[in-house]
Amino acid sequence: MGRPSRAVRAAITQRRADAVDLRIAGVDWLTIGRKLAADPSINSDKIAYPQGYGVEKYERGLEPPTDKQLIAMASRDLREALEERAAALGDSTDHLRQLMMERLERLFFPMYRQAIRDGDYQAVDRAVRIIERECRLLGLDQPTRTEVSGPDGAPVQVEAGTLEELERLIGLAGGQPADRGEG
Repeated sequence: MGRPSRAVRAAITQRRADAVDLRIAGVDWLTIGRKLAADPSINSDKIAYPQGYGVEKYERGLEPPTDKQLIAMASRDLREALEERAAALGDSTDHLRQLMMERLERLFFPMYRQAIRDGDYQAVDRAVRIIERECRLLGLDQPTRTEVSGPDGAPVQVEAGTLEELERLIGLAGGQPADRGEG
């Protein structure tokens, strides 16, 4: 069998988009499968969905897909639709990043001029915030390193303990032990 026609490919794309929309709306897999089935006898709308699930069987007059098969087809459709969307988004991410950079640059220069020319501290703050956003967008910020240490900078000793010991340690760190309602 050759490549599907443009109309068939468009109908499959629409079916996948409908599957995504239904799943986002919280519809369960079987209901999606029935709503997008080709055979009107199992289609929840009692119509022949174009290029719906089990269309090959329907066109040959065979038994429609089982509930289990409908669930598998709906699940596969959703997975393939999301993979296609991720691939399309991946291709355009660099273009979107460049567009965002151009927008930030347009915002930056007036703030920069105002900060330098007038000494406007609000403009300085805004310019710095734009620079920070550009750095995050481009991945220029280094990850923050956090170290936890014990009293006087000593290493933290980790060992099994009781809930009371944990509450005592929390209290030493400046927190208040939780009231467990005991008395």
